[in-house]
Amino acid sequence: MTATQPVDAAPATQPAISADAPRPAAAPAPGATPPRTPLIARAAAELVGTAALVAVVVGSGVQATELTDDVALQLLANSTATVFGLGVLIALLGPVSGAHFNPAVTLAEWWTARRGGAGVTARETAVYVPSQIAGAIVGAILADAMFGQPLVKWSQHDRAAGNLLLGEVVATAGLILLIFGLAKTDRLRFAPVAVPSYIGAAYWFTSSTSFANPAVTIGRAFTDTFAGIAPASVPGFIAMQLLGAAAGLALVAVIFMRARTSQEQSAA
Repeated sequence: MTATQPVDAAPATQPAISADAPRPAAAPAPGATPPRTPLIARAAAELVGTAALVAVVVGSGVQATELTDDVALQLLANSTATVFGLGVLIALLGPVSGAHFNPAVTLAEWWTARRGGAGVTARETAVYVPSQIAGAIVGAILADAMFGQPLVKWSQHDRAAGNLLLGEVVATAGLILLIFGLAKTDRLRFAPVAVPSYIGAAYWFTSSTSFANPAVTIGRAFTDTFAGIAPASVPGFIAMQLLGAAAGLALVAVIFMRARTSQEQSAA
């Protein structure tokens, strides 16, 4: 069709399309929750996904300590299992709920939506976050059950040092920058590889081994194993993760700043 051809002209061999005929749904904006997925299904995906993630983290930590006394090999086994497990979970559940598995990501999306971007609503956030926390606790208990550990035994692994808290700020800021940077550049299709790769690297380059997730932090307090965190250390970690999420969003706003059009410049 050329620019001068009437829009309503159609080949004689094809019937005209009725104005009442259903039209294909528009593709969702990058970072938006997939349309028409029932909220209960999304909540279930967040619960199951977070539970599986914590089960991978805790279970691989227990397995590693049973196989070797070398702490470096233990961390290597733990991080490797987490990378592969997280990648599979994002690929599987991303089309359902967006595969947040992380209240910091959910809250960042909610904030983005409040500012006019794509993201979850307040109602969806109020469902996602408790589902993620419940899933994390279930995952920790499940991992302990699989390895014959006490089902609930508070961790004695203190992680309250200032350098560890700084590590959580850095780890979470980087995670938010990565996820929302991919969304800004329409490359979220790479998330199943990019996000696990970042988490795997952050296991090693951050002092805290990159929890970067309030729900996972709460869940890991329920297990006194390699991946555990003492309950007294949980509030500090969560506070730093939320601070890191805010820092990550600020970095996204600066780095991926949208160029102003001539109309916007003239209106300013």
